[in-house]
Amino acid sequence: MPMAVRNHPLALAVATAALAAGIAHPAHAEEGDYGLLRTLINLVHPPGADNPVTPAQREGAYPLLSNPADFDDGFDPGEYGKWQTVQMSPETGATCGNGSPYKFFVNRVPNTRNTIVYMEGGGACWDYDSCSGKDGVRGARNPNGIPDDYMSILNPGASLVTPFITRVSLFDSVKTQQWNMVYVPYCTGDIYSGDKVAVYEDPTGEAEPLVWHHNGLRNDRAVVAWLKDNLERPTQMLSTGCSAGGAGSLTNYAVLRRDMAPSYAYLLDDSGPIFDAPRGADPEEYPQLPLQEQIRAAWGLDAPNGPLQTLAAEMPLFDLDQLGSIYPALAAKYPHDRLGHTHFWQDLNYSAYSYERFFPEIENAPDEATKEALIHAKWAQDTTRLTASLNGLDNFGGYFPQYRDLNDSHCTTIVDFQNGDIQEQEFELSDFIDSVLDGQGKVLDASEQSDEADRDKPFNLLYWLVDKFLG
Repeated sequence: MPMAVRNHPLALAVATAALAAGIAHPAHAEEGDYGLLRTLINLVHPPGADNPVTPAQREGAYPLLSNPADFDDGFDPGEYGKWQTVQMSPETGATCGNGSPYKFFVNRVPNTRNTIVYMEGGGACWDYDSCSGKDGVRGARNPNGIPDDYMSILNPGASLVTPFITRVSLFDSVKTQQWNMVYVPYCTGDIYSGDKVAVYEDPTGEAEPLVWHHNGLRNDRAVVAWLKDNLERPTQMLSTGCSAGGAGSLTNYAVLRRDMAPSYAYLLDDSGPIFDAPRGADPEEYPQLPLQEQIRAAWGLDAPNGPLQTLAAEMPLFDLDQLGSIYPALAAKYPHDRLGHTHFWQDLNYSAYSYERFFPEIENAPDEATKEALIHAKWAQDTTRLTASLNGLDNFGGYFPQYRDLNDSHCTTIVDFQNGDIQEQEFELSDFIDSVLDGQGKVLDASEQSDEADRDKPFNLLYWLVDKFLG
């Protein structure tokens, strides 16, 4: 045992506790895991950055800008096994939509360099009501910024949102539970993709105009810069999230993967689809087209050298006039990565965002049942095309169950991995996750036609309580 560890009683005590908890000695070692001796050393001498931002990466349209050396971001490298708040300085270009400081959260362990980057879900906005918070859960998440205690157990919508980022799960086991965890909160209303300062007028005229920073892309760049300058390069890395976070994990994957430079990289976009919608096409054939045109303008996506041009520069097959081309473009750019997308056929959340405000027959439907049927019909139209596209990609799989009695069938991986089964093919959601993270050959593709078996399942008290909590 090295002298530093042998003569450090606190380190020995921590090491003993870590071993007892199974943290420092995983049952199945993965590539990127440290052995016991190195883990003990890490407890006393936390490993630093080995893939820091280069001078060239600090230049360009979307540079990687770190906190100044004299800025106290709140991170303690040796504080293992708990969520730490990391605050970004204004010099990084990071800010929440309301102009408050941007913060994200790190939960580090001493026994691995593998890392999950989880992007939080939560709505989208492009006007006063949806960005200010007046629209509630249908608007942008965290319109008032991110509190320091956001990952407290008292905020389970973040700290317990998915088995991917919980150390212990009663029902679901996944290898990311043993990894370093990075939780990227959502406070800009632009699926982590925008780069525009907008001014939204209060339609009632009662309040001052809202200055809103659709700053998602620059926030993500600041997080990447911090990770490179403070933690080890991951051997394995999963980028994931649900809803807006799923879409953000998809749109940011190419540059995240390039800059973090993991040996093995995985993507799992949960319920944040970017559907085929060629510019100039008929919205009746490509129903997500009006939404895509709205956000292009509202979030500055088409600006010269802006978000979409940045994607196109990284992925030669990405078509600026066809955002759904991101799936084959990513598959071609990273043929050895394992990539996945999943959502429910009966989703009534992201689907409502996609169509309700853009089709008068939906917005003005005579009753809720008619509205839901019209939304589902357009969602099925877009989803059918996406399933066919992903079926043709060996390294980008699609998993499409029908229905779950939770959160309007939105997000397959939140709360637990249960009841996202595809009974017709005898698949569980965990089979798809395992195919992405541990599989060989073609990534699993699966879908089902009927929701009858899902709706016949018994009452689930946990899901009922979660829906009550979410409102």
